[in-house]
Amino acid sequence: MKYDHIVVGGGTAGCIVATRLSEDPARSVLLLEAGPEYPDFEQLPDSLKYGWGMLNLEARKSGGPFNWSFTGTATPHQPEPMPVPRGKAMGGTSAINGQTFIRGAPEDFDTWASWGNDEWSYVHCLPYFRKLERDEDYSGDFHGTEGPVPVRRHHRGTWPPAQEAFYQACIAAGYPDNPDVHEPDSTGVSLRAENNIDGIRMSMALAYLDPSRHRINLTVKAGVQALKVIFSGNRATGLEVESGGERFIVEGDEIILCAGAIGSPQILMLSGVGPADHLAEIGIPVVANRPGVGQNMRDHPNVTVKFTVKEGLYDDPNGMRALRLRFSATGSKTPNDMILSPASMNTVIKEGDNPSHTINCGLYLAIGKGELRLTSADPRKQPRMDYHYLEDTWDRERLREAVRKCVDLLKGPAYFGIIEERTAPLDSDLVSDQSLDDWLLRNVSSSFHISGTCKMGPDTDGGAVVDQHLNVRGVEGLRVVDASVMPDVVRANTNVTTMMIAERAADFIREGR
Repeated sequence: MKYDHIVVGGGTAGCIVATRLSEDPARSVLLLEAGPEYPDFEQLPDSLKYGWGMLNLEARKSGGPFNWSFTGTATPHQPEPMPVPRGKAMGGTSAINGQTFIRGAPEDFDTWASWGNDEWSYVHCLPYFRKLERDEDYSGDFHGTEGPVPVRRHHRGTWPPAQEAFYQACIAAGYPDNPDVHEPDSTGVSLRAENNIDGIRMSMALAYLDPSRHRINLTVKAGVQALKVIFSGNRATGLEVESGGERFIVEGDEIILCAGAIGSPQILMLSGVGPADHLAEIGIPVVANRPGVGQNMRDHPNVTVKFTVKEGLYDDPNGMRALRLRFSATGSKTPNDMILSPASMNTVIKEGDNPSHTINCGLYLAIGKGELRLTSADPRKQPRMDYHYLEDTWDRERLREAVRKCVDLLKGPAYFGIIEERTAPLDSDLVSDQSLDDWLLRNVSSSFHISGTCKMGPDTDGGAVVDQHLNVRGVEGLRVVDASVMPDVVRANTNVTTMMIAERAADFIREGR
């Protein structure tokens, strides 16, 4: 059978695109996912079903059944590869992530538009953010109340002691209290919105796909890995896939890659779409020379401040997270480029015999960019990812500031009854900019918000992989719809923006654009 649309990857974007396209009964849609699926909610493993605390960590553990378990190089100062978890189950990374539901800043999208992608201004994107969400706390012009994705926050009065301490420390330091993180001008300490209801992780498989499975024009296949796109000349006509040890071809009028910011550029290059010189090195015939494939790899560099807590504070190993602090680095021209985010305040992380806690310090609009390259023409071999974290002076300066702000918050009276001892960074790491830089380079890691590796852009941008309607440049019948098309990373967790991209792309496809 030949399908109208083949959607590659049942992750955040893939579940949304397949669901929206199959609303038209005249369109035949095939959705392929390499990992397992659980159409019956009662059969869903607890690590995918429940999204807080230790179960959330279980879902994305390296080597686990629901994780591609990629690795990358953060800096040359780290001897071990950096884990890069990506979801390998229906729902993709939305099935294993932290469920933080925060949009990019309005300025992020207006910047995209200013770079030649006028369809992606904040005014154009806001209706799609509203369309996808069902906010159970707020309504009004900046919120959706009827979408498939439920959104909720943990309000004051439900917080554990350390959450309350973080809030009080931020207020005492002069940061504003802005509970609604989706107000366009909000900054300061905010409630953490999440797509989790009473502990249940609302992945895009649950929110979008499962209510649509009954459609006769929608075919969903799990355990099927896409190997490469098949071309006739420069037109995509199908996919080579593997399932149960067998390889075969599936045919479609349009191939839509929703394999994520690692999978989509990898599949493109395996298919002959990418930097011609690199493809020649690997021995892959070139279909289209697109130098930007795998370049512009963006993420949020992150380090954690750790401290042990006083005995008796942690009593729930599956506790939630409630707050985050957004602020602008000193001298920054981009508001809210920094974030402090306490980990699950009730989650015990054993270091020896002492329960410990972490606060993540994130650089949310870094200058530095990484790259993704193939290591082999074998689709089963992982690509090489070099993040090039903190090579830029301004990036190091801002992350130093974030760590010092975090350390200062912990010294305040709000934490007197909470902290036993700070264990990282040590006082010796804080004595100078150089010593702190050394600590940062040894410890910086991914926030798991990889994006930008198939960026959109006008035809004047030689690094653009897709146009603003997400058609792959230089070929026909092929699109990319996922976080890889972002021209730049947003100042927020990337999952909600990926949802919006998928909703918007589905309309482009239905309109024939």
